[in-house]
Amino acid sequence: MLKQFYSDVIQYKGTHYDYGYFQGELLKDSTILPNREKQWGPKKNRHFLINPDEYKNIMSKFAPAILDEIRGLADALHMNMEKAFRLFGGYYLEYTRSGCSIFTDSNFMVRNYDSNPKGYEGRYMLYEPTDQGLAVIGPSMQITGRIDGMNEKGLVMGYNFTHSKKSGDGFLCNMIGRLILETCASVDEAISLLKEIPHRHSFSYVLLDSTGESYVVEASPRKVVVRKSNVCTNHFQLLDEENRYRLEESRHREKTIQQKQLQAMNPYQAFKVMNDPAHSVFSKKYDAAAGTIHTSTYFPKELKAWFVIGPNREPVIFDFTKWIQGDKINIKRIKGNLEYAGSFVNMEYLFDPSARYGLE
Repeated sequence: MLKQFYSDVIQYKGTHYDYGYFQGELLKDSTILPNREKQWGPKKNRHFLINPDEYKNIMSKFAPAILDEIRGLADALHMNMEKAFRLFGGYYLEYTRSGCSIFTDSNFMVRNYDSNPKGYEGRYMLYEPTDQGLAVIGPSMQITGRIDGMNEKGLVMGYNFTHSKKSGDGFLCNMIGRLILETCASVDEAISLLKEIPHRHSFSYVLLDSTGESYVVEASPRKVVVRKSNVCTNHFQLLDEENRYRLEESRHREKTIQQKQLQAMNPYQAFKVMNDPAHSVFSKKYDAAAGTIHTSTYFPKELKAWFVIGPNREPVIFDFTKWIQGDKINIKRIKGNLEYAGSFVNMEYLFDPSARYGLE
């Protein structure tokens, strides 16, 4: 049975601290944090952060402004910094298994984000910093991180899960996505960053910029390698020793995308290959954490973005250039339907709210 879901569109221009405080004020009245606390439950003490001084040192090296954003979140929520780092820092935490498929052309990237909807935040963010860093558009994860996105220089990023076994100390995929988009102006700069930062889990990061060149960076806690490619699913090509045992579904999906996209004559047809279940790429396996939640498309030369929730939707189109130049986006929510009985964490309490966890 189809059920309606939605992402809130949130736009902000200002310093990182003010952006964090603004988000904290929104989160006070949201179900996201109570739901997260309930979902993570006892796991948070085993899998979450960290040494706060260690975190501050490493984040100061790569993106000090994001520390200011976390401080703003903490102040608005009256939360101590150690808890704020744990909730919003994007470092150490366990990651839930997911799917995901990406196809790139010289002019665009189209991406299916596959996971379990019960962990999806439902926040589509446009942020232009006034202190340091690049303007970025894309959906959030763990509040400060990004699932995929594009920045004002036309750098586009999406990532695909490989595995979380043999994890190491390092950044999570969503914070890595944010670091790439906010601090890198090109594919080359993003590759250099991915080779330098520590990785918690094994993921492929797909990169495209306005030059039209597309690369897949295979990153594990042990090694980072780069290959030129325009299709990526959930297995490594070069770091074969890092792969999971069962790769048949991922390789089949990769082959399906390659074959179907040969028939696509324009970006809209390429988008439909990913978003129309008839093409066998869009997945409805939500309870297995492998169902397609959103399909996003980014155009690095035009600085436009398409976004939908659920299958067979006409894309909501964002003109990122006009937004940067001062036009306000009037879209408040992006709606769609999924064959899933639950909810996103931003939509309703997923437990009895009278027993909600505190945010102290």
